[in-house]
Amino acid sequence: MIIYNTLTRKKEEFVPLKDKKVNIYTCGPTVYDFFHVGNARVFVTFDMVRNYLKFRGYDVTFVQNFTDIDDKMIKRANEEGITVRELGERFIGEYFMDADALGVTRADVHPRATEHINEIVDLIKILEEKGYAYGVNGDVYYETRKFKDYGRLSHQNIDELEAGARIEPGEKKKDPMDFALWKAQKPGEPAWDSPWGKGRPGWHIECSIMAMKYLGETIDIHGGGPDLIFPHHENEIAQSEAATGKPFAQFFMHVGYLNINNQKMSKSLGNFFTVRDILETYEPEVLRFFMLSSHYRSPINFSQDLMRQAKSSLERLYNALYSMEHLEKVNLDKDLTEGDREYLNSLQVNKHEFIKAMDDDFNTADAIASLFDVVRQYNMIIDEKSPRKLIIDTKEMLLSLGSVLGFFRKFTEKTLLDEEIEQKITERQQARKDKNYALADKIRDELKAQGIILEDTPAGVRWKRQ
Repeated sequence: MIIYNTLTRKKEEFVPLKDKKVNIYTCGPTVYDFFHVGNARVFVTFDMVRNYLKFRGYDVTFVQNFTDIDDKMIKRANEEGITVRELGERFIGEYFMDADALGVTRADVHPRATEHINEIVDLIKILEEKGYAYGVNGDVYYETRKFKDYGRLSHQNIDELEAGARIEPGEKKKDPMDFALWKAQKPGEPAWDSPWGKGRPGWHIECSIMAMKYLGETIDIHGGGPDLIFPHHENEIAQSEAATGKPFAQFFMHVGYLNINNQKMSKSLGNFFTVRDILETYEPEVLRFFMLSSHYRSPINFSQDLMRQAKSSLERLYNALYSMEHLEKVNLDKDLTEGDREYLNSLQVNKHEFIKAMDDDFNTADAIASLFDVVRQYNMIIDEKSPRKLIIDTKEMLLSLGSVLGFFRKFTEKTLLDEEIEQKITERQQARKDKNYALADKIRDELKAQGIILEDTPAGVRWKRQ
């Protein structure tokens, strides 16, 4: 298996630090709003990476953090007249609702920055003792020029990087490239005690601590969006390696940008879409299919036309599965002919092609093509007279490979029984009666995620399956 490493800008053979054990850390959301489709691409990609590594026999530990203290969170919490903690709890819940809908399996650990203040303070103290950090009026900065390899991830030297840097008003740092490890408390901000006075951690130090606490001083894979290469991941490397003297991560993986109708997504352009927005029109699996239809490092363009194409393609795969389900019930067990055995061998060829594609830096586009090869052969050869084993093996192969990409949840997950749906509707009605609209909406969204659509009518609630 080879993976493109942003550190070296080339594909490299992937060899974990410990045989068959893989540690992955990815930067999760800052929980002040619903996450957008660009964020979703990162979350879906690393869910796929995790699935495939497990498929290949690796024992994977996956950590994805929540940034639950930062300038944007403080601003929004103050605007809404609530605490930063209350805001964070709300949007962590919203994150899970949307991520669950997209089939993103929850991480083994979802650490929160505010739960690790003591460890963050301890790491800053180490950096101070080693001469990499300095304090100014309650702020603590990392002295970037002390770290000789700064810029190796973004492949720029520090002077090139400094060209675009500046010192913000109120900052007392020595150099524009120095970054905050600890920020002194300002009026109206939450704060914690520290040797430098009350304050809060900088963004970069939070991820260093959470990665190292749960995965060790050197991790196998660190991932995120391309916007994190500099300064976030660059700064993580500098402060982590300065403290430990060890490589922070073997591989850095970064997911390509997602554009909207060939334009960069921006609120000012009116083309900013959250996942919640998209799921009003399309099923979650369609969005997931669209994102995995391109190689994860390639920029992709989101448009209604491409989403409709993704929907149509996914339906072709589902129609094949429903056909297999039908034939499995009606076809007979028969002795296999030579032609039948050749067909079964072709399934193994398809599996080999799928693995070949995925082993080449998680090439999901070619992997999906191999799924359609399975369907194409099935449609050409299998009919009501075919031995039942052929149908069973085809269905199992398609489901096995598709599940690696997170497809076919509607087919594989247990369908809710009618009485279970009615019970959920009763619970929702009671929640609305109690004016617990958050719970009512949650039940509705949970049912929607399972293909159950509710219609509120004057005669009561009606439901139907999608």
